[in-house]
Amino acid sequence: MKVYGIPNCDTVKKARAWLAAQGVDYAFHDFKKAGVPEEHLQAWLKAVAWDRLVNRQGTMWRKLSDAERAAVMDAASAAALARAVPSVIKRPVVEWPGGAITVGFDEALWSKQLKR
Repeated sequence: MKVYGIPNCDTVKKARAWLAAQGVDYAFHDFKKAGVPEEHLQAWLKAVAWDRLVNRQGTMWRKLSDAERAAVMDAASAAALARAVPSVIKRPVVEWPGGAITVGFDEALWSKQLKR
């Protein structure tokens, strides 16, 4: 199991604490230090709609110019933005055993994923 995100993100902190409370072992990938792995980004975009992967409610999205926001209109433009500004990715992204990919923290969904 691999969790992708930014360590100081409140949602990532909450998710990691929840995983620890469940006794789940996982690897953590820090976008800030290690960037966004291209092959994983493409897999995420196949599993999750681009407009779900890009956090259009977040601070980084709001900091983009109107032109930068308007340029994000499909998976390719979302991927380019995610590479350039990893903080726009909704966090955490989780690659579950068995191949499922989820975005964001949803305790009920995660509980179901752990039972699979």
